[in-house]
Formats: sequence, C-alpha cells, structure tokens
Amino acid sequence: MKQQFSKILLIIIIYGFITSCNSVKRVPDGEHLLNKASVIVNDKNEDSDVVKNLIHQRPNSRIPLLGTPLRLFIYNTARPNLDSILKARIENNKKKTARQRRFLSRKQHDKYIQSKLDFNKWIKRTGEAPVVINDSLSKKTLKRLENYYFNNGWFDVEANFTTTRSANKKGDVSYNVTTGEPYIIDSLSTKITTPVVDSLYKTKESKSFIKLNSQYKTVNVVTEKDRITEQMRNSGVYHFSEDNVFFEVDTLGKTKKVKIDVQISDRAIILEDTTLYEPFKIYKVKDVNIFTNSNFDKRNDPITDSTTYNGFNIYSKEALRYNPKTLSDAVFITPNSIFKDKNRPQTSRRISNLNTFKYPKIDYIENKEDTTLTANIYLAPLKKFTLNLGGEVLQSNIQSVGFSFNPGILARNVFKGAETLELRGIVSIGASRDGANERDQFFDINEFGANLDLKIPRFFFPFNTEKIIPKSMFPSTKMSLAMTSQTNVGLDKQTFTGSFNYKWFPNQKVTNRYDLFNIQFVKNLNTANYFREYRNSYNTLNEIAISSGYIGNTENLEIPNQANGFLSDVTTGVFTNSLSSQDIQTVNSINERKVRLTEDNLILASNFNYTKDKRDNLFDNDFSIFRLRLELAGNVFSAAANALGLEKNSDDKYELFNVAFSQYVKTELDYIKYWDLGNKSLLAVRSYFGIAIPYGNSTNIPFSKSFFAGGANDNRAWSVYSLGPGSSTTTNEFNEANLKIALSAENRFNIFGALNGALFIDAGNIWNVLDDVEEDAAIFNSFSSLKDIAIGSGFGLRYDFNFFVIRGDIGFKTYDPSYRDENRWFNDYNFKNAVYNIGINYPF
Repeated sequence: MKQQFSKILLIIIIYGFITSCNSVKRVPDGEHLLNKASVIVNDKNEDSDVVKNLIHQRPNSRIPLLGTPLRLFIYNTARPNLDSILKARIENNKKKTARQRRFLSRKQHDKYIQSKLDFNKWIKRTGEAPVVINDSLSKKTLKRLENYYFNNGWFDVEANFTTTRSANKKGDVSYNVTTGEPYIIDSLSTKITTPVVDSLYKTKESKSFIKLNSQYKTVNVVTEKDRITEQMRNSGVYHFSEDNVFFEVDTLGKTKKVKIDVQISDRAIILEDTTLYEPFKIYKVKDVNIFTNSNFDKRNDPITDSTTYNGFNIYSKEALRYNPKTLSDAVFITPNSIFKDKNRPQTSRRISNLNTFKYPKIDYIENKEDTTLTANIYLAPLKKFTLNLGGEVLQSNIQSVGFSFNPGILARNVFKGAETLELRGIVSIGASRDGANERDQFFDINEFGANLDLKIPRFFFPFNTEKIIPKSMFPSTKMSLAMTSQTNVGLDKQTFTGSFNYKWFPNQKVTNRYDLFNIQFVKNLNTANYFREYRNSYNTLNEIAISSGYIGNTENLEIPNQANGFLSDVTTGVFTNSLSSQDIQTVNSINERKVRLTEDNLILASNFNYTKDKRDNLFDNDFSIFRLRLELAGNVFSAAANALGLEKNSDDKYELFNVAFSQYVKTELDYIKYWDLGNKSLLAVRSYFGIAIPYGNSTNIPFSKSFFAGGANDNRAWSVYSLGPGSSTTTNEFNEANLKIALSAENRFNIFGALNGALFIDAGNIWNVLDDVEEDAAIFNSFSSLKDIAIGSGFGLRYDFNFFVIRGDIGFKTYDPSYRDENRWFNDYNFKNAVYNIGINYPF
C-alpha cells in the first residue's frame, strides 16, 4: 500500500511539473508567446549585446546551456485572479466556509486565505510573465535601431520587421536592417568668437575625439563637447559651460562625406529683459580661506583665531588645533593660481581621506572689481575620540563555541597634523573540541592582544618627496604594532608584529604600497603538544612504530617523550633495520614538518605591492585587475650578523634573540578579467602564480609565508589545505609549499531575481622547489611537473543581498594528481566525494 501511494504521489508531481512547464499556459487566446527576436543587419545575424539591448521585447530569460525558461515555468504555476477564485468559493460554499471558521476562528481563516494570496503573489514576483508579441513595441524597436545606426554614421539606414506566428501560440520577430554606406568625416572647421578660448582650443586640438577620414559617430561629438568643456574649465575660463559648444554637421551632396563645424559662443549674461554677450575671460583664484570650525551648532560663533600659511588664510572659532601645513597640503586650490575646476573634487577627496573632517563645503565667490575669485573652504571636524565596540560568537573545527570581544578607541588629530591613532583590543575565550586537551575547565581556549595603528596623511620621511610623489597622489604613512598571546590552542604561541608602510595612488586605477619594514616574531610556547594537535602525523608515526616492533601491538607511542624518541632514533639511524625505505622516508618527512611547525620565527621583510584595478564602479562587469607583490626578507639581519661577526649555530644558521631569522625572496602575480556576456551573465577568469625561494640563513619558507591550495576561494574540489604538494598523498592537516599555480574560470548567470548560478573550472596545485624537501612527488622538477596540476569543476548558487553575496559551491575532482601513475580523470567525480563550500562574496 505504501509503495502504491508513493507511485501515485510521484505521478501527481510529474503531472504538475509537466503542466506548469507548458510555456504558453498563461498566454491569452489570440496572442503569441515571443519565442525568438533576431536582428539581421545587411543579411547577417547581429548578436552583439549593444544591438540586442535596443530591442523592446525580448524572449523570456532562459538558463544558459539548458535553454529552459525556468522563471516563466515558475510564473505559470501561479493561479491568475486567485483572489476572485477564492472569493467565489466562499460565496458558493457558505456552509463549508462557516465550518472552517468555527474550527479555525474567523481571524485564522482570514489569515489562511491571505497566506494563499501572498504565496501566489510571491510566485508571480519570483517568476516572469510570458512575453507576448506586441507589434507597437516592435515598431518602437525599429525606431531605436534606425537611430542607433544613424548616430553611428549610417545616415541612409532603413529597417523593417517581420512577425511569424505559429499555431502553437508561439511566434518569432525578425528585424531587418539595411545600413547602406557609412558617412566619413571629410573636413573639420572651427568658429570661436573669444580669442583666448580659440587659443586654448588650438593647444589641445590634436586630442579631439573627432578625427578626419573616420566614420561619423554621435558619441564622439558628445565626448568632444565634454572634452572642450573640461579643458576650458581647467584653464581658467570660470563661466564656461557645455551650452557654449555647438556642432554643425552637414553632408556633402551624395558623396557620403560629412563636414563638421565646431562653434564656441561668447559668454551669455542674462539680465531681466535682455541677454548680453561678451568674450570669456581667464580667472585666477586670488584668496583661499579655510574655516576649520563650520559645524552647524557653531554657525553664529565669531572668529577668534587665524593665521596665514603659504598664502592660505586659516580661520578658527576657537584656538587653532590643526597644523597649517597639513591643512594647506590637503587643498589643491592654491592662492594666485589659474582657476581649475578639477581642484574642487580633488580637495574634497583629500580632506575626506584625512578622517578628521566631514565632507567639506567649497564655494567660489567672484570678485567684482577684477577677474579673480575667492575660494572659501568650510570644514566640519569629526569628534576627537570615537569608541568602537565589536563582538562575535565563533565556532570552528578547533572550538565548539567561542566568544570574541574587540574594543577600540580612535583618536583624531593627535599631533595637530590630522593623524589618527587607533588602539584595538582582542579578548577571546572558547571551549575546545580537542579531547586530547586534558583540562577540566569548560572555556579552555583564550587569546589576548592589542593593535596600535598610527596613520599620517603624508609621507613621514627625512626629506621632501613632493617632487617625486606629489600630493595629488594622496600619499600616506602607516605605523603599526601588534601583540597577541594565544594559549590552549595548538602549540600555544605569542606573536609580535610591527610595520611601517607608505601608500599612494599614481592615478585613479593604480594603488601602490611599500612596506619599508614588516617585522614578525612568533614564539611557540607548548611544542610538546605537537602530536596531540597534529593527529594525522601522530597516527602515521604510531602505525610505523607498531609495524616495525618499536612498540607492542597493544601499545601506543606516549606523547611527547616516546613519540619524539622514535623520531630521533629513526632520523639518526639508531633504529632503521626493521624499517622499509618508504617508512624511513615517511618518518623523515614527519620530523622535517615537526621541526618547521615548532620552530620560532623571526622575519624582517620589505615588500612592494602594485594593484591596477580598471573597474569604473561597483556595477562594472567588464574590467581587469592586476596585482604584483615582491617581498625580500632577512637581508638586513644577514648583513648585521656578518658585520658583527656572529657565530652560526649547529644547523649552520645565524641567530638573533636565540632564533634563526628567515631569509627569502617571494613574489606573487595575480590577474583577474571579467567579460560581460549580456543578459545578466558574465565570464570571470583568474590566473595566479606565486613563488618563495629561501636562501642564505634559510632552507625553507616559514609556515606563515608559504602557499596552500584548496578551499572556497581556490580549487573548490578540494577542501582547504588538502591539495598537494604535487602528486603526494600526505595526510597532514595542513599541506603547504613554496610554489603555487592557480587558474579559474567561472560563468555567472542569473536564474531569477536575486538568485544567481555559476559553472566553474578550477585548476592548480602547490609544489616544493629550491628548499629542503626531498620527497620527489612534492617537488617541482621541471615543466613535466605541470602534469600534476589538479582540475576541479562544479556549479554553485549565489544569493545577492546587495551589500554582500552568500555563496554555495559544489566542487568535483575532475583530474586528481594523487592517483600518480593511474588514470587520474573522473575517479571521484560524484556527490559522495564532492566538496561543499560556503562563502561570502565571490571567490575572485
């Protein structure tokens, strides 16, 4: 009976799906669903997004590759006029309605009816109504197409449309466009009535967007108007506007040629009953006044303090609390200089970046006695101190529950130069998941620390850098100190860090940052806990100890003494007779990794970061990002050790503060490219290469500076830290190496509403190179090692909340190098071995 009921239910579900998938289910009689809209230009199909976006009516959206109009099917499941249907049911079944109201109560019954209506409305909003062919909209599309091609130089364009309607209530619309020959710009002349404007125009005439012998395009004419306006406004022509620029376009008979005359009129002065015209004049900024206390609550207070610095007049309604040089450096509008319109937004941006004032108000006042201006800059200070409080509840593979509290205080203008000093605290407690932690208290994890940041809105340097990096690049300096102490987590450790860096912006697309120094000292406090934390390494070591007879079959290596003793006996050759060469190599690898992860680290590095981001705005879907990072570490310490004649330790390494300092060179290249495919679809690709080479005082890279693979933002078919190195099959909790290659491609598309989908392919791996790792499978030997690049593929869903995106991806191991000499393709390509990732925002 149960099986029969299941079959009946399955049949009902399938029937409901089939009926809802009838795409013309909600198309009225006599109407036709738009199945296809095509544009034929000069007998060739036109697929460009620019032209497609001109069509008023486009078919219902479809899922890429599948071609299924999912949103239309969802819409078809909704009941049309459900409110009328329910109302009729109530009227026609009054007895049944009365029984329901007695059982549920009238209020609950009304809520039940409203819930059905709300759900039906939600289905309609989520879905997409059928696009029904409308000839009037097709005619509007023709106008758009004709205007588009006309504005791009095809003045003889002709267009018509053909509608094909079929008996199955579907139809196609074809737009046919004949452009004719394009018109070419044959001559360009000017008519400029103000001599000074004419002279300015000729200085940059070569930068005109209107070029002789090129095809006429209206967009170039519009852009040229903007260019002329911008040039004049930044050359002292204060009263100039785009309304003063005109273009006269004439065709030359039947020659398919165009003559363009650029006309720039005089300044128009509108009086009560007439309009006067006079030549434009060049204006200078005579005075620049900076008012430092322009808060609304002090609007009526008198000026009590003032000073002049480099021609800037600075006023305050209390004792002046700001360094005059800092204020003048933030203002690009300078006294006794030519008026430039671009100086206003630059000044606003610079002052806002100081994080000391609100967005400023900047006014120009025309001086009637001459052609000069007075610039008034009104600054509204932010509060001297700001208290920040943050907290969160944590859960991870280390702790079952944790609580974090992050208090902070920000002080502004601490040295009267718009500097900001921020002190942040870190207080965290948690309950460990690790049963090996033999502690009675519930909250057995704790972390304490503090961060101190000082930001200076200029380069803090012994000499003036204005000629090398001018203030238009918004230079800044940041000094940071941090200390954290973490106990009862892993090996327990104390970390001290300090950095001194410069940041500047050569242009709107490029960001540069140079860390003069970045020092990091990590001290492990509980190295005896290594094998309790890294259980996979311990289990492997324990199995070898049992199989070799080092301990009995019913015993386990005691932690830490017996486990460390077995490592020492094998690596020194005391106990090797009953071990295979593979076992010896495994034990040596475990020992090498233990030494690396338990040693203290001292790193003094300098690095340079270059970022070129070509995004125009947050909604730009056609751009590229390039990042370069170069880091050098240990050279200063090495030079000091040589100069001081320090002796090397037993491992042939110099030590400072009883710690062997790290020395290496590291570089990273990261390139991201987006292509807008239209229809809310885009293709995103990423390529990444990183390498860190130890030398001098180091034979390997510190764990914190090495590379890992896998995870939600890397190769999504492998969990984080689980991939590599190379084709090795280690069971380490954290796999890392000093060479990395990562490649990704992802097609993102809209499903409906805020729900988006993605299809992706990830490739890459990590390897050891030029360090002390000896396992051949983990080493990048030559280009033949590229065969160990792992490939993952999969799909995912994203839900866009506007201010962030929540993402879920499923990755399948497509090509797995850990299979060594076996077939590596599609061995674990199934949901059982898939990796499920959840992330915030996009992976790249």
